Amino acid sequence: MLTHLAIRNIVLIEALDLAFGRGLGVLTGETGAGKSILLDALGLVLGNRADSGLVRGGEDKASVAASFEFAAVPPALAELLDDADIAIEDGEPLIVRRQLKADGKSKAFVNDQPVGVALLREMGTILVELHGQHDDRGLVNPRGHRALLDRFAGADSARVAKAWTKWRSAEDALTKAREEVEQAKADQDLLLAHLSELTALEPQAGEEARLAETRATMQKGEKLSGDLEELRHLWEGSDSPLAALRVATRRLDRIAPEHPLLAEALAALDRAVIEAGEAEEKLQAASEALEHDPQALDAAETRLFELRALARKHRCEVDELPEKMRRMRAALDSIEGGEAELDALEAAVKEAGQRYRADAEALHAARTAGALRLDKAVTRELVPLKLDAARFKTAVTALPEDRWGPHGMDGVEFLISTNPGADFAPLNKIASGGELSRFILALKVALAEQGGAATIIFDEIDRGVGGAVASAIGERLARLASDGQLLAVTHSPQVAARGQTHYMIAKSSEGTVTRTSVALLDEEGRQEEIARMLSGAEVTPEARAQADRLLEGV
Repeated sequence: MLTHLAIRNIVLIEALDLAFGRGLGVLTGETGAGKSILLDALGLVLGNRADSGLVRGGEDKASVAASFEFAAVPPALAELLDDADIAIEDGEPLIVRRQLKADGKSKAFVNDQPVGVALLREMGTILVELHGQHDDRGLVNPRGHRALLDRFAGADSARVAKAWTKWRSAEDALTKAREEVEQAKADQDLLLAHLSELTALEPQAGEEARLAETRATMQKGEKLSGDLEELRHLWEGSDSPLAALRVATRRLDRIAPEHPLLAEALAALDRAVIEAGEAEEKLQAASEALEHDPQALDAAETRLFELRALARKHRCEVDELPEKMRRMRAALDSIEGGEAELDALEAAVKEAGQRYRADAEALHAARTAGALRLDKAVTRELVPLKLDAARFKTAVTALPEDRWGPHGMDGVEFLISTNPGADFAPLNKIASGGELSRFILALKVALAEQGGAATIIFDEIDRGVGGAVASAIGERLARLASDGQLLAVTHSPQVAARGQTHYMIAKSSEGTVTRTSVALLDEEGRQEEIARMLSGAEVTPEARAQADRLLEGV
């Protein structure tokens, strides 16, 4: 629901702040007072094209901000805001702002976050439903007629959408399988050659790392073996350090008893011999551990190089080669078993297509029955609106198969005939501005339970009518507004009297400066404005009395 509208420097409006509530709000004023300026200003925040001519003369920029509030954010709006990374919770206001410069450039904001005008346009269709003299959206646009009829008829369009998705998925799977089989057949010889190479090597996952580690260890052992061989010759010779220590130990052993210090020296030599022996054992063990097999090293290097060469050939990592083999074998297997798989997929497509057709035909039946009920409901509303010669028809037509979709197999469009014997045609093709607005009102009343935008605006729906027709229009506007918010720009006192809130738009001049202002009228002000609408420039006592009767009669 629109709760607040702030306008700055738009045409004749210098600064204007308006608060709106639920129910029917009416906007009145003399011709040329500027009622259209309010709608133009609101149109800016709804994504309409920015026109530099809207900027008030002498100013470099203008702005409009609109505040909307919801008990629960409409799902379609929540999805748009989520896609734009704009957070909003139930009960929080949504503030849409548009700035317009004198050079025609504009900026848009939603809750102070910069957005594109396209987002405003999408949001606008959800936030406000505007019906005017040149309406080309909302109920006039055939693109929305199918969904409106489905809601009115209580048709299960979601079931058809689900069946369509399943059918399309089955067809996609069949198409993909056919392509894979055909491609496998075309590449069969090449696949066999590649698979033969891979099978000959039979690569294993993680093998490259293991071979690289083995190769590095062997190369290291080859280098260390030379150094150990030199040490072995040095250690094992007759003049090796260990042999010299043993000779010295034997000689000292003979004379050690002669002196205590010699006994200590002998003990030290014994320890040295023991340590040297342990060192010899360690060297021998290291030599055995580092023994390398040149043939094994050559074999490891050869396999590593072959694996890497094959990986380069297939433009992948070595560890991906086993998966390559698996896919090639699967491709070759698919050539043999492909026909059986295709048969199964073709059967699934046929079954899904039959299910879709059955569900779509049931939806068509529901639409056809709902169209008849809707036609009767709208027709009942036409007579009081002085459209008794007109006829309304909801056309449900079969679409060619290439236009079937999640919406079913039907095209839906609202058609009218304004004169007896005249052909039916789209709403906006044969109806005048006033007639079109009344047709829209009749449709809105018939579709009232199906809901719509949070705010509905009718611009001069009562143009060219009066008396009983104007009263009928006012009664229906009030009925539509009973559970929501509806704003009506009107010239009719009968419609104005139905308003729960009444705004008067006036134009004033001070020297060379002209301004448009809007005032929320109290009961006395409403009586005076409705009396003016009844009598013209001079308000008479009779007009005031008639205004009282209108106000008392609603």
